Amino acid sequence: MTATPLLTALTARAKAKAHPSSPQPQPHPHPHPHPYPCSCPAGTLTDRPDATVVRHADTVAKAHAPTTTPTDLTPRLATATHHPDLLLPPLTPTPVPLNDRLVTFWPYGTPVDPDDPDAAPWEEAATLLARLHHAPVPTPGLPPMRGPAKAAQAVARLQAAGPHPATAPVLRAWSTLPAWARAAAPMPDTTTLCHGDLHLGQLVRHPAPDGPWRLIDVDDLGVGVPAWDLARPAAWYACGLLPPDEWTRFLDAYRTAAGPAVPADGDPWPALDVPARALTVQTAARAVTKALTEGRPLDEVEQSLVDACARMGSVPPQLPSSSAK
Repeated sequence: MTATPLLTALTARAKAKAHPSSPQPQPHPHPHPHPYPCSCPAGTLTDRPDATVVRHADTVAKAHAPTTTPTDLTPRLATATHHPDLLLPPLTPTPVPLNDRLVTFWPYGTPVDPDDPDAAPWEEAATLLARLHHAPVPTPGLPPMRGPAKAAQAVARLQAAGPHPATAPVLRAWSTLPAWARAAAPMPDTTTLCHGDLHLGQLVRHPAPDGPWRLIDVDDLGVGVPAWDLARPAAWYACGLLPPDEWTRFLDAYRTAAGPAVPADGDPWPALDVPARALTVQTAARAVTKALTEGRPLDEVEQSLVDACARMGSVPPQLPSSSAK
């Protein structure tokens, strides 16, 4: 991977944050490219247009999306600080500017092992979500949860990407959703604290390597419909991408922890159907856009998402009796 100016600067910031008392390098008549070698574990964890994340020792530095504002990010950081038993708290309470991006610093946590699906912490994720959904919103000005807005962005990118046979069924499925799920109206719940982008990559053990699980990534944190946080595993299950036993483990653990997003017993789908459909559309839109960009056909998983959208377009979504249309 070629180092960009942002990646180079972020890596230096992470190292400085990890070693705040280290002496600063002094000018040398014959500088060595690495005059102060460091044996700490370090590396790039993520480098995407919307997020660049690097690690140095026990410190992680994240450059947030270019559109991120201090007004939105600062209360999200404050919420994580207020709930350290649920969310990994930042090392500093406010973001700092770097190369026209906002940067935050975090303790390193051990992520979920993608090569050990049997050890996936479905129960722990569900329990953390249930507790988060019952937690008070501690920060004035906490923005809405960004789930619907991100789904709408994915659909807009698909529409701008050019013609593709899969675009029509994805857009038909999108058009059947209520306005709030398309970010075209306020969400019907404006008081429940939500993560906004739950998947297994959003959990780490802290302290590393085997501390308790914590939720990470506050970029989408906010108030909204708690069922959205269950929507990605629900969508994977509905599309046949998540085994039924793993979905059952997740749902049962959420209910055992008295999570408010679904009824305590009986059919959970009236509460989950709209968010699960929205996440299916979002994921399908991203898949088709990526295939168009790369000039290749859809793979088997991507086609299964488009097929799910085609089915959804012919069947109206289920709506809980209290839902806003």
